Amino acid sequence: MDRTMHLGMILLGAGSHVAGWRMPDAQFGSQNLPLLQRVVQKAEAGKLDFVFFADAVNTGLDAHPGMMLRFEPLTLLAALAMSTSRIGLVATVSTTYSEPYNIARAFASIDHLSQGRAGWNVVTGSSPDAAANFSRDKHPPHEERYAIAEEYVAIAKGLWDSWQEGALVGDKEKGVFVDPAKMHVLDHVGPHFSVKGPLNITRPPQGYPVIFQAGASDRGLDFAGATAEVVFAAQQIQEEALAFANKLRDKAEAAGRARDAVKVVCGVSPVIGRTEEEAKEIVAELASMMDTQAAMRVLSDRLGHDMNAFPLDEPVPDLPPSGMMQGHAIQLTSIARRKKMTLRQLRDYAAVSSGHRLLVGTAEQVADDLEDWFRSGAADGFAIMSTHLPGPAERFVDEVVPRLVERGLFRSDYTGSTLREHLGLPRPAHPAAATGRTMHISG
Repeated sequence: MDRTMHLGMILLGAGSHVAGWRMPDAQFGSQNLPLLQRVVQKAEAGKLDFVFFADAVNTGLDAHPGMMLRFEPLTLLAALAMSTSRIGLVATVSTTYSEPYNIARAFASIDHLSQGRAGWNVVTGSSPDAAANFSRDKHPPHEERYAIAEEYVAIAKGLWDSWQEGALVGDKEKGVFVDPAKMHVLDHVGPHFSVKGPLNITRPPQGYPVIFQAGASDRGLDFAGATAEVVFAAQQIQEEALAFANKLRDKAEAAGRARDAVKVVCGVSPVIGRTEEEAKEIVAELASMMDTQAAMRVLSDRLGHDMNAFPLDEPVPDLPPSGMMQGHAIQLTSIARRKKMTLRQLRDYAAVSSGHRLLVGTAEQVADDLEDWFRSGAADGFAIMSTHLPGPAERFVDEVVPRLVERGLFRSDYTGSTLREHLGLPRPAHPAAATGRTMHISG
């Protein structure tokens, strides 16, 4: 094949299964830096494209154990940049509950500290509870959140373009520290933000950190098609994943971009055993330790409705769109319909994988499945979740990755040093470079 798949890891410090932290061999903690360093370094040894840390700005007891108590993600990326050298470092930041200047500055700093390995998962914020932590009376409606996000990302890019390459002169003899002709002032005034600029850091090594996105609503797909470079998908069925990927590529084309400008990365939670039976026994062991209330909270979060109000042993009810996490809701509802699941069965399924696709079998079977999805065009790659840490993550690297390499489906070594190079994405040129003259970036 002319192309190879992309692989990343979605890391929750307590594992993706709600009971993963209780496994006898589990270490846990989203504030356990040595554990996170160990897993990230293992992913780097496997030559994976990136590790990804999801985040939400709500707090309390309703969260998944891996999300309940955790490091602020950008601080964590900066720390991990010091203990790694090649793997991409990606984190979620909400555009609803942060400011463009601060976040543009932080991501530029992380991209410099990591020498070009930063990625930003742009979210609009899925939890109404977050509003109370940011002096807000209420969570903005769905359409408004995406309008904010569009303006926010445009501002961030404008701020990253505050300085052309070569702006930092440092000429001791002439006493010239910076070239003022290579500084550009944003002067943005828009419906939601007013940001003057310039940013007080030079342009990131990647031009812009890689933009990730995960929205699956029609509005989210419009945003992703116009803006995103990597899109996380939660599809459970291959033909639905292929339809999603084609729809996203259509959106990119409609926005004036190439169809392959966006990489589709599907979330997968593999449970790997020496035999298929052993893998099923691992799932059963996890289920035996599961807190059913915690599992129902995870499902309710994914579906956007309190599912405690419905009978457990009846079919999953028809639910109206909630305006929250629509991708997970659509996909979990779809697989429940196809497999005729009761609410109890869907709860237990989502508990294993946090709403992503579950694979149970040997390393060979997992490799076969990933190859099938990749060759079909349903995905450009996969974001791997682990039920607990560090064992399952290390097993994927040690047993599945070599099989993909042997089949010519994945790299045997890094061929670049930046996240953009790992993903085969171009480095955006500074806007002034396109015109050959200095420019004023306006809002």
